[in-house]
Amino acid sequence: MKKLYITFISLLVLGILGGIFYFTLYRQASMDLPADVVMETAYGEEYVFSELEPKVRLIEFIYINCPDICPATTHKMKQLREKLEAEGVFGDKVEFLTITIDPERDTQRALQQYGKAFGIENQKDWVLLRGSDEATQKVAGAFDFLYRDPGNGMIIHSSSTYLIDEENHIIEVLGMDKQFDTEKVFNRIMKEI
Repeated sequence: MKKLYITFISLLVLGILGGIFYFTLYRQASMDLPADVVMETAYGEEYVFSELEPKVRLIEFIYINCPDICPATTHKMKQLREKLEAEGVFGDKVEFLTITIDPERDTQRALQQYGKAFGIENQKDWVLLRGSDEATQKVAGAFDFLYRDPGNGMIIHSSSTYLIDEENHIIEVLGMDKQFDTEKVFNRIMKEI
């Protein structure tokens, strides 16, 4: 009976590990930036996902009234941008996208102010985006980024950022705030380009 129990537990553990392995590889490989989405920049210009130049992109989802994790991640991305600029790859080969998950409150003007606070004024290389609720849900859903507003404006959301390759396929899911390791992300980007 003990041998049967050990066999059962071993198979259960292998099944769980296999499922995690399959989910991690398969799901990440199948997540893509949806091409049929159009958003607008903080300056009112159209940003058409189907017309993107081939670049490695780092995507973060934020909302401006977030008290901690969103601005902390944007700050770390600013540090990362400085490292990439020093290598001469930011803009030509690498682009950042910051997408609001609160487009109703995060107006163009609010996004402009957010960008100014973090030195994101060159919308060519680090683009602040807002879209309709439908477009926002479609992009967030493509990465399994979950969020919801319980009605008080303090949005509950996932804590992931996403690195995508030149063909807009996800290559790595990264954390936010303290889980966003600037040096690790820098090395991963440099390996990709």
